[in-house]
Amino acid sequence: MTIAAILDGKGTDVVTLDVNTPVNEAVTLMAERKIGAMPVTRDGQLCGILSERDVIGCLARDGGCTLDWTAERLMSAPAITVTRETTVEEAMSLMTRKRIRHLPVIESGELVGIVSIGDLVKTKIATVEAEADAMREYIQAT
Repeated sequence: MTIAAILDGKGTDVVTLDVNTPVNEAVTLMAERKIGAMPVTRDGQLCGILSERDVIGCLARDGGCTLDWTAERLMSAPAITVTRETTVEEAMSLMTRKRIRHLPVIESGELVGIVSIGDLVKTKIATVEAEADAMREYIQAT
């Protein structure tokens, strides 16, 4: 299964931040939307990603003043990305190796979606359950 299948199910809406967005606004938006990371763009082009981990790490290291900084100053860059053709297994492996939980999806240089580790795990569980159901039906039919 590919990332395209996940995006087909969950949609391609992506909430992004401009590089100049204050971190306090980004934090508020993440809390309101219940999301853990947001792609950061400059002139519509992906240039990084701001995650809860980025914010927490900077708060712990530099204190509350980081909330007044821009998203660009805290973001992880360059963003690690995948395409719609990337398999779920490849994406999970990439997330594990890079210790990240969100992957922007890029197609022809444009941001077309984002997937989280939760999206990938949900997909894997559904696949395993479908295979188990098929196996049960096969066994009962014979």
